[in-house]
Amino acid sequence: MKIFPAIDLRGGQVVRLTQGDYDRMTVYGADPCAQAEAFRQAGASCLHLVDLDGAKDGAPVNFEAIRAIAQQGGLYIEVGGGIRTQERIQQYLELGVGRCILGSVAVTDFDFTARMLQTYGDRLAVGVDMKDGRVAIHGWKEVSDVDGLDFCRRLYEAGCTAVICTDIARDGAMQGTNLDLYRRLRQTLPGLAVTASGGISRMEELEALDQMGTAAAILGKSLYAGALDLAACVRRCEKKG
Repeated sequence: MKIFPAIDLRGGQVVRLTQGDYDRMTVYGADPCAQAEAFRQAGASCLHLVDLDGAKDGAPVNFEAIRAIAQQGGLYIEVGGGIRTQERIQQYLELGVGRCILGSVAVTDFDFTARMLQTYGDRLAVGVDMKDGRVAIHGWKEVSDVDGLDFCRRLYEAGCTAVICTDIARDGAMQGTNLDLYRRLRQTLPGLAVTASGGISRMEELEALDQMGTAAAILGKSLYAGALDLAACVRRCEKKG
């Protein structure tokens, strides 16, 4: 199982939101490049980047910060947040980003999403953010009436190879992740690569996710708060010693 430490960007700074609330934000640093390099030095091979301004407003506010991180090299990078056009996908991929994550647009324009999945294959993933089982969009500000598990099935049938699934209620809360959600996803859609995100705060959770066949896990606040040690997580989950 791959470990993706997370850098959430807002106004060019490294931040974390609590349960998707833009009014409950903690700033962890002013230099995203330095944070990415620190993760790499700790043994990470992958990095999860989110443009929070983009997710909320649809504009690539943090594009230059993402460009700078990509130019440093040494990490497989996935990027999400406000990616709603093919032009934006192409721009990120041309920076050297490994894959782009479609979010809100997958709900609001499924036909576009299906076309992009056919065009870019495994260079696209879809972020499925859930609140009470329903898909949330536009930086988690709006909860749709779309059932999350049904939506993942529809994406898979359209050619999606990977989803990044977040239980918003668990994100940033440091109270554990929703293991049952990921277990149901793995049982229902065994051919879909699932990345678990939101609330992972103990090594035992990572081990449980690994054992059920989860493809990857995203670690955010647990790293910044010191609840988990990135180097230890990488060694355990990526079997590096």
